[in-house]
Amino acid sequence: MASSCVFFLFFFFFFLASIVDVGQCQNGCPELRCGGQGPAVRFPFRLKDRHPNHCGFPGFLLSCTGANETVLELPISVKLFVKKIDYKSRVVKVQDPNHCFPRQLQGLDLSSSDFQFQERNLLSFALFNCSQAKTEDERRISCLSCTSHQVYAVLNGELITDLIESSSCTKIYSLPSIPSDLLFGDDDIRHFKWSIPDCRYCDVEGKNCKMKNTGTSTRSEIVCVPKNPKGALTKKVITGVILGSFLLALAVFALYRFYSYDKIEKEYRVKIEMFLEDYRNFKPTRYSYADIKRITNQLTEKLGEGAYGTVFKGKLSDEIQVAVKILNASKGNGEEFINEVRTIGTIHHVNVIRLIGFCADGFRRALVYEFLPNGSLEKFISSADAKNNFLGWAKLQNIALGIARGIEYLHQGCDQRILHFDIKPSNVLLDQNFNPKISDFGLAKICSKDQSMVSMTNAKGTVGYIAPEMFSRNFGNVSYKADVYSFGILLLEMVGGKKVVDVTMENTSQVYFPEWIYNLLEQKEDLRIFIEDGGDAKIAKKLAIVGLWCIQWHPIDRPAMKVVIQMLGGGEELNMPPNPFTFKDPIDINARMPTKYLSQGLEVIPESEGIHEQHKHNPIQHFKGLIYLLYVFL
Repeated sequence: MASSCVFFLFFFFFFLASIVDVGQCQNGCPELRCGGQGPAVRFPFRLKDRHPNHCGFPGFLLSCTGANETVLELPISVKLFVKKIDYKSRVVKVQDPNHCFPRQLQGLDLSSSDFQFQERNLLSFALFNCSQAKTEDERRISCLSCTSHQVYAVLNGELITDLIESSSCTKIYSLPSIPSDLLFGDDDIRHFKWSIPDCRYCDVEGKNCKMKNTGTSTRSEIVCVPKNPKGALTKKVITGVILGSFLLALAVFALYRFYSYDKIEKEYRVKIEMFLEDYRNFKPTRYSYADIKRITNQLTEKLGEGAYGTVFKGKLSDEIQVAVKILNASKGNGEEFINEVRTIGTIHHVNVIRLIGFCADGFRRALVYEFLPNGSLEKFISSADAKNNFLGWAKLQNIALGIARGIEYLHQGCDQRILHFDIKPSNVLLDQNFNPKISDFGLAKICSKDQSMVSMTNAKGTVGYIAPEMFSRNFGNVSYKADVYSFGILLLEMVGGKKVVDVTMENTSQVYFPEWIYNLLEQKEDLRIFIEDGGDAKIAKKLAIVGLWCIQWHPIDRPAMKVVIQMLGGGEELNMPPNPFTFKDPIDINARMPTKYLSQGLEVIPESEGIHEQHKHNPIQHFKGLIYLLYVFL
């Protein structure tokens, strides 16, 4: 953290210094150098890739070599090192990189260049290559000559008979208009001058020179601009300080958020790792994230998606298929993962889904379950009168009994009581034989069977399946009876398929299917659902009555799951429960419930979690308003 802050402080002061430096140059055209000892480059020159185009005059482009030499390129492809620039005299001092200026002259054409030789006395020469000649001749060009031949420069029109004794000479090329001393001697330094642009009068006025920025200006038109306009530097410094301070504050804030998030995430990871260390004796397999990608074939086949993750189909082998739930990194703080592994990883029941393994690889978390090919119960009860999905009443009764046994096992069959808090059709999965298995323990809580009553701060679960006491303690304390209530709603959905029929337009907005089912049974009318014979009608009626017993307002009026199993599996006709949609004295209601089905106790648990995020709602204060919230199914 400290090193990052130092870096941003350095960045801030560097930014401020750059603002000041820009204030000292004109129009973003600072004076630059290729190297520490190189000539200063400013208008009319500009450095390639370092100055914008408007910073230089056309034809005055310089570049830098890897060795920080400043290079001027003259027509045609003559490259010379720039050693000095005299802006006042408009003279540039150059040097041949190969220390043989005559070799460059063959390709030099200054007719179209802004640069000319500074010398006034220019002559034209012809160069001859002679196989044998006098090596001490003053016209000999030493850097072009060698032992096998000699090169001489002869003024145009001059005879060379005195030069040749017994060898042949061949004219190589002509050099028009060059200084006479350029060809002879070892001096590889030259001076070139330019006449346009002429910025001398700007220098006299103490101003900078730049091209005139008008659409009708010619290339020779220039203007003078102040070097440092009064107050401009101060404004730029102030602007730089403000902007730099803002950037610094933003960077520090971003770093704080990043490190805070990283610290919290690391704490979650430590928490999970400690839990897994304690849990390793329970023997579910731990997979790496690479294993998860391999098992799911790179997460290609998606089975579904929920509030806390996405489920993919996978294979452990050709015979063993699995369902892999990838938990969302942005959801929860690791509690979802721990809940799932802690609850179903340590228990085994035919009606509870089996956890095969898990993944806790860095920030990635996944759960590996047995694969159930028939999916969730929800798709088979969405409409009970749809023949293509309807399973038959005998099979629905078996499914209801299996779910009840699974919940009873969670409540009474384990060393500690497990409360699911999210019993609903989409959380009941069916195997190849349509045996139900309870899944999704992300909201589950574990408590001791003899735990005393405590309060709960917020409701949790899915709206429509949440027991009234989860919203208001006027109905009683939260206990395992909350799962009983959710199971009752599930039974009513199995009977009615969430579908209200034969309801007039006038009262459609006020009648909901649990109340509709109760009214039909109370009036001894047909349930108006897909029933083929009398036996099926008895099963549907039994499921409906048990469901209505389970959704009584007060937890004490609901049967325990052990009693629910007896009611579902028994052959005797069941009594109608009290009407859950009227508000009567609890004493009168209890008087109507058969003694053999009365609950024998009520235990509650501590709780502080909230509703599933996609179903959040505030607690209900008004009694009648609570009815409408819980029984409206969109």
